Amino acid sequence: MELAQVRLLVDDFAACYRFYGEVLGLKPQSGATDGPYEKFSPAVGSAGIALQDRAMMAGLLDELGDSAAGHRSLVVLRVDALNAYCEEITLRGATILHGPAPLTERMRVAHLKDPEGNVVELQEWLLLRG
Repeated sequence: MELAQVRLLVDDFAACYRFYGEVLGLKPQSGATDGPYEKFSPAVGSAGIALQDRAMMAGLLDELGDSAAGHRSLVVLRVDALNAYCEEITLRGATILHGPAPLTERMRVAHLKDPEGNVVELQEWLLLRG
């Protein structure tokens, strides 16, 4: 397992994009200034900070109009075999809320919450950037 990123769930994507890119000087991965997702990388190191539109995540977790408006961040962990890992942690007491399911052509994801209600995303990368 590998820590892939810490993702901030935001309402004003453009303002946060400007802050992390222009004010802090982190390098955006794709230039998606209007979102709904962008990863920023520091000059040194491999993990980064990502921004995601809060409403998009609420829709994915089927929590629109519910507690999703309160989610501020989530931890993203990369695993090699998503289905097997989800089965393993379910046997240890985890409850999978979403997935495993494709998110893009490059990855499959599953979502769960820790005992405090913090969102955890598990990712299986299918294709790496070339």
